[in-house]
Amino acid sequence: MIEYFTEEGSAKAVNARMGDTVNPRLRTIMASLIEHLHGFIKDVELTEPEWETAIDFLTRTGQICSEHRQEFILLSDTLGVSMLVDAINARRPQGATENTVFGPFHVDGAPIREMGETISLDEKGESCLYEGRVLDLQGNAIEGAMLDVWSDNIDGYYDVQQPDLQPKWNNRGRFVTGADGCYSFRGIKPVSYPIPDDGPVGQMLALLGRHPWRPAHMHFMLTALGYQRVVTHTFAVGDEYLTSDTVFGVKASLLQTFEHNKSGATQWKAEFDFVLVPG
Repeated sequence: MIEYFTEEGSAKAVNARMGDTVNPRLRTIMASLIEHLHGFIKDVELTEPEWETAIDFLTRTGQICSEHRQEFILLSDTLGVSMLVDAINARRPQGATENTVFGPFHVDGAPIREMGETISLDEKGESCLYEGRVLDLQGNAIEGAMLDVWSDNIDGYYDVQQPDLQPKWNNRGRFVTGADGCYSFRGIKPVSYPIPDDGPVGQMLALLGRHPWRPAHMHFMLTALGYQRVVTHTFAVGDEYLTSDTVFGVKASLLQTFEHNKSGATQWKAEFDFVLVPG
């Protein structure tokens, strides 16, 4: 039966146009997308000026994207979509380290450093010793686990945001665990920072009465043979933005306490154990 377009049957009419040879997964995704999109438009009774505003917003979002900036990732992050997709695809048993958003500032190929070395190349900021263990679900040490770590500098910027001001690989490094599963490295106590808010996403946040700030955190990506990859942060306890992270990345299990280092080797000390899942 031919489906002519009507307000009531709009989604059905559009979905009926898909060909018989469409990839089944693509068919499922697009059919649901059309159903929800048309349902949303009907629910709010979207006006033509409002739809033109939406098209302009998406156009400007694309236009500001570059090699060093991905505004669509910011849009996904600030709408909670990145965290939801991650949650669906990284379900783990209780006790395992939880994922959080990857973020746009990871760089492949950071230098592999010896345990205890510093990743702070500009030596600016409050020094901190990070240490802990990488374990399996039974509490056994994992040998050969790679920890890829990165953070912002004292001013809240990553090295790739300031290539002319920060040394290359500043506050970045990779470390490989030994038989005891322990890791340790020196960096700085991270600081809160705002995501780039001079574009369409920033304007959206302002209109919604939201701030662009992220709580202080250290990034970790852990990989080990025979285990699921973990992409996560540890968040500084007491940060004022923990309950209002603009990208919704904070989880209670990822909070980390920073204590004054009594040994005096660094100003701060932060301990955290990571638990990996086979896979």
